[in-house]
Amino acid sequence: MAVGRWSSERQGEFWVATSESAMGPRHVFYERLNAILAEAGFDQWAEELCEPYYAEGGRPSIPPGVFFRMMFVGDFEAIGSQRGIAWRCDDSLSLKRFLGYPPHEETPDHSSLSRIRGRLPLEVSQEVHVFVLRVLGGHKLIDGTTVGVDSTVLEANAAMKSIVRKDSGEDWEAYVKRLAAEEGVEIQSKADLIRYDKDRNKRGKKKVSNDEWESPIDPDARIARMKDGRTRLAYKAEHVIDLKTEAIVEAEIDHANEADTATLVPSREQAQEHLDEASDLTADIKKVVADKGDHAAGTLDRSKDVGCLGVKTDIPEPHRKTEWDWESRPKSEQRAVTNNRHRTQRDYGKR
Repeated sequence: MAVGRWSSERQGEFWVATSESAMGPRHVFYERLNAILAEAGFDQWAEELCEPYYAEGGRPSIPPGVFFRMMFVGDFEAIGSQRGIAWRCDDSLSLKRFLGYPPHEETPDHSSLSRIRGRLPLEVSQEVHVFVLRVLGGHKLIDGTTVGVDSTVLEANAAMKSIVRKDSGEDWEAYVKRLAAEEGVEIQSKADLIRYDKDRNKRGKKKVSNDEWESPIDPDARIARMKDGRTRLAYKAEHVIDLKTEAIVEAEIDHANEADTATLVPSREQAQEHLDEASDLTADIKKVVADKGDHAAGTLDRSKDVGCLGVKTDIPEPHRKTEWDWESRPKSEQRAVTNNRHRTQRDYGKR
């Protein structure tokens, strides 16, 4: 399959008017966005970026510019599935106009989105992200000096009952039956198995560790506790946001069992790399704002040493039952915690 080419002038049906009004109703936001993308040469740039991942000949594919526009729609309108994005674009006349399709033509199907998403590597999406940051910088829509970092746990598309032991390959049912046999408990039915498993939980012996269990369906997913208390296979999504303009500078997916304190500094470093790659920007991240879950002495100490000028943190300190034991810690960590505490207590830090 060859790479598709964007064309602002598509051949219309023989008996359908090809006037400007025949392209369907306008949406002010998407019309302006299309104008900005055209000014930046987005479609031609995207085609050159994606062309190495397509064959030389064959039937032309969906233009990469159309694919990324549909991904933009999913982000702008908070649509989490490719089916939902495809339905929304095909249902809306203004979105058809945004994609360059006249009202009587069908927009790409969700299966086409899935194939393209599987064809293009992660590096392509990262390049598109940097391109968008460059466009934002050219229109003075990004500052980059003060950023906010936050994360959330996302449930993976894999069930807990599908996990298996890493050492033996046993699934959960076979594992519990073996434990019951070792304790001399006879399991004759599914109900007996569930009853025994609940009894193990009451005795505190039911433990599921990421070191011992994995999902054969999604090996990258990790066992984690959701905010509502359920235990599920999940990922952790972490975002770095420009607090002045609310532009997304960095978006990263980490393992769900990685602590926020461990991923804060890498996410900030990656965000700075994105700002540096967007050559029109000269912004250096000078302040990082996060919530209590990111507060740790080592994290605060590492944050102030990152970059040539260092980075200040405004991270509220959680309530601790015991005081810090500074005798066993480096002096630099104590200074980092104290300075961060003073900043968060000021009016600016509270805001």
